[in-house]
Parts: sequence; structure tokens; C-alpha cells
Amino acid sequence: MTVQNVSFLGLGVMGYPMAGHLANAGYTVTVYNRTTAKAQAWCEEYAGHAAATVAEAVAQADIVFMCVGNDDDVRSVTAQVLQTLPSGATLVDHTTASAELARELEQTCAQQNIAFIDAPVSGGQAGAQNGQLTVMAGGDESAFAKVLPVINSYARHAQRLGPAGSGQLAKMMNQICIAGIVQGLAEALHFGQQAGLDCEQVIQVISKGAAQSWQMDNRATTMLANQYDFGFAVDWMRKDLSIALEEARRNGSTLALTALVDQYYADVQKAGGHRWDTSSLLTRLNQS
Repeated sequence: MTVQNVSFLGLGVMGYPMAGHLANAGYTVTVYNRTTAKAQAWCEEYAGHAAATVAEAVAQADIVFMCVGNDDDVRSVTAQVLQTLPSGATLVDHTTASAELARELEQTCAQQNIAFIDAPVSGGQAGAQNGQLTVMAGGDESAFAKVLPVINSYARHAQRLGPAGSGQLAKMMNQICIAGIVQGLAEALHFGQQAGLDCEQVIQVISKGAAQSWQMDNRATTMLANQYDFGFAVDWMRKDLSIALEEARRNGSTLALTALVDQYYADVQKAGGHRWDTSSLLTRLNQS
């Protein structure tokens, strides 16, 4: 099946540029956003159409992409999508949500002959803007094969990891890794500052060895400059970690470090850092 008409629901910091890449790739794109002005602004920047409702946005779509807030948002938007989405279409959810919800929605969509793919992303706002996201997907293999060329409009790598819910489980693993890495980097920088070292010089050295990470390459300098008004917000990270911790309780895994770092993020929130970048873990160490 040749995909021509696509819809994108949710034009936040991720969805806005992702939908833009779809338009630039030549697809006929219809967008919807709860704040109408955001959808209108998108149409002024890209070739596409803004719909007044979710049902209108998806009525002619071959594939619908959505990137909204949480499980409740996904469930609500999906109910509206299913009012008009044609049989044989595919719904792709880029929201970071629970694996349990993904399994539920796959069954709900199947009742109307609609495929459902859970496909959370990693790479942040910069990855979305540059079309360099990593996409972790779960769902039917043939349905994923259909949407993969379209997803590649804004992804550097997209991979199906198993049945519905697998993408969300992989995203949980991603966030678990990030939480530990950022805390380790924060402690290293705090240690270096307390020891009187030139931490920028140290980072130049250790980033060439086994300690290197994306967080070190992209966040160490801004952390040392006490700059946090950008990036992936602490509130969002706590939402993601709560999903991972709930899943761990369900499957019996032990996430001791993740639970500890989640509480450190709670400390950052109490200090007013709800919208600070996740690298702001350093602030609680420097204030102790």
C-alpha cells in the first residue's frame, strides 16, 4: 500500500518538527493540536492542513501519528481517532506511555481493522528538529513495515522490538539508563569542583575514554555553567520513571538506583526545577 495521507496529533516540542519532516518528505499532512494557534503556526511554516477536531484530522488518513502527554491523553485521543479513521489504516503512538496501555489499544484498534504501533522516541528536541530520533516500536510486523519508510522521515534508526508494548518497555530501559548516567555525571562534576579541578579540562580528557556518554558530550559544559532552561524537563522524566517503576513492580525487577534518582528529581522539583533539564541533578549536590 502506498502511503500518501498522514495525520499528526500533538504539536509539542517533539511533534511540531516531526510533523514538519513528514511534510518536507512529500506526504500530505493534516495536523491537530489542542491549542489551535499552534496548528495554524505549523501550517504557516510547512505545507499542510490544520483540522479543527481529531475526528476531522484523521478521516482520510492512511497513517495517524500522535505524540501527546500521558496514558489518559493517549486513551482519550485514540477514542476520538476511532470515530472516523478508515478501516485498514494504522495508528502510531509516539507518546511515552505504559506497555499495558499499548496492549489494550492494540486490541481496541483491531476491532475496527486498524493496526496499532507503540513507538516512543529518544533523542530529545534536538533529535526531533534534526530528524535524528531513535524509535523503539512494538506491534504487528507487517504493520511496522508499512509505517517504517514514513517514520524514517524523522528517524535515524527505527526498530520493531516485539509485540505491542515492546516499544514502551524499551523506552523504559532507555530512561533507566539515562537516570543513572546523569546522576553519575552530576556526582563526578560535583566531586571535581570540590577537589578544585578544572572540570572542563577533565571532561575533555575523560570524554575520550570509557566514561564517555551522550550526556557527557552534550550536558557537561552546560551543567558546569549552571544552565538548565532547555532540554528534557524534570517533570517529564519523573513521569517516565514512574511508568518504569510501576512496570518493575509488575514484572518483579529491582530498580534500586532508578528509584533513588527519581527521589533526587523530586528534590529538584521542590527547588523549583520542574521545567529544568534532567541534567539539573547537579544543583541538589551543589546546594548540599
